[in-house]
Amino acid sequence: MRSAPEREAFIKPPARMPPYLRLGIWLAERVAQQPLLPGRLLAWYPPAAISSGVLEALIAKGDATLTPRLLNLVRLQTSLAVSCPFCIQMNSAELEKNGVTPEEMSALRGQVPLAAVPTLTVRERLALEYARLISASPLLFPPAFVAELTANFTEREMVILASTAAQVNYWARLIQALGIPVPGQVDECALPAAAGARG
Repeated sequence: MRSAPEREAFIKPPARMPPYLRLGIWLAERVAQQPLLPGRLLAWYPPAAISSGVLEALIAKGDATLTPRLLNLVRLQTSLAVSCPFCIQMNSAELEKNGVTPEEMSALRGQVPLAAVPTLTVRERLALEYARLISASPLLFPPAFVAELTANFTEREMVILASTAAQVNYWARLIQALGIPVPGQVDECALPAAAGARG
């Protein structure tokens, strides 16, 4: 299928920005190994650029209980739930490293129920459903689901899951509100479909 036509964001980055922002953007782009238009546009209002940078720098990386794989799944599920191609691309970078299978991707897209994928653990399925609920409008958390969630995750883990999904929601809304396109040419068929209902 054809590539999506290149387009520009609603606004252009400022011609000049404070040296500390230039340094921060340079470092972020070096880590990402690509230009990051969101950071450049936020330079119009440095407090937003700084607070967004801190939010991104302090993202949960994973530990012994909430693994990098689980958090990667949550970020990607959230990206799909809010239909943000930019976020999907950014959060798809480590799928292979984290062992995410094609069948698991189908479940994240809503093509098969989460419960039908044996490689997803109970905790992973609950975390993915939680990410979907956090990303929906209106926000509704069925009591039975909350009981299952709190039985399987500690208070600390729930805060990490909620803040991880909320962070992706923040970036998705900001990126789409400024009309920021996906970096480079993207094959429309390659973008995963939005996630469906609970599996």
